[in-house]
Amino acid sequence: MRDWLIINGNAGDGKRGESFWKAHLNATGISDFTTRDLTDASWDREVREGDRVLVAGGDGSVNRVASVCVERKATLAVLPSGTANDFSRNLGLPEDPAELCRLIASGQTTDVDVAWVNDNLFLNVAHIGLGTLPAREASQGQKRRWGRFSYLFTLAQQAGLQKGIHARIECNEQVTEGRWLTIAIASGAYFGGGHDIAEARIDDGHLDIVAVRQRFWLTLLIAYLRTRLLRRAPRRHDTVVHFKAPQCRIQLRHEHTLTADGEDMGRMADVFAFTRHGVLKVLCEQLTPPQPLMLREQRFTPSDTHPMGWSSSGPF
Repeated sequence: MRDWLIINGNAGDGKRGESFWKAHLNATGISDFTTRDLTDASWDREVREGDRVLVAGGDGSVNRVASVCVERKATLAVLPSGTANDFSRNLGLPEDPAELCRLIASGQTTDVDVAWVNDNLFLNVAHIGLGTLPAREASQGQKRRWGRFSYLFTLAQQAGLQKGIHARIECNEQVTEGRWLTIAIASGAYFGGGHDIAEARIDDGHLDIVAVRQRFWLTLLIAYLRTRLLRRAPRRHDTVVHFKAPQCRIQLRHEHTLTADGEDMGRMADVFAFTRHGVLKVLCEQLTPPQPLMLREQRFTPSDTHPMGWSSSGPF
């Protein structure tokens, strides 16, 4: 087994770089590791089954390393150093770096879900519509100055410019269609620097699809407060809809930008997403077991035509 330390020196405000994490890791007795920059071209080809890969960076860096860990059956450890660090929140990792490194040194692991959208791996959330704007337009200067609040800053600047998108959402044998302000496909609960989707988990084998209809701003505010205060995601609501299922398909009338874990995936009109349960091993404490789902689940047929074992055409 080999320990790796993968560094993204440009993540966040730059204060949690190589020397920062090495000092904390060394204090817990972890000193024998191979260090590489995330941008190096060869480290991912050298990772082997059973290796532990520690990544210091934001959610985009963690996404990149997670794809290698899934492919090579290596274990992922997250050293949160970015702007949002939503995946570390999904794992319930300690915020104190010394405590986190002690947890990594303990060797505790758990298995979590990984999702794909149009063959691109994501860990937190994929967005269509208004939710893509912070990832696309928040500048590096804003991120350094405002931290995770830079996403809200950009969203507030652009909210009045959105005309909505027309989309058909097919999920769990349920179909809804209309004009939407934003559509989120979440693998875990947290996104956008700590915002969360009620009842979502990163280890329940389901995606959470939340779509917000285009409405007058006061109506949107009331729906938002109702969801936040009750701490319960709406099942059916005139403004917000929420589905849980292992996969979904979203068909857009026109091409729109898709982002996944804050990365721009390009413009597209047909979006297919699915999750695989427990395929990523991570260094963290065991998560609280999920409550049994009361929703009826869709059964899916494996297919050799899809690279991850599912048919891209799905049940739709």
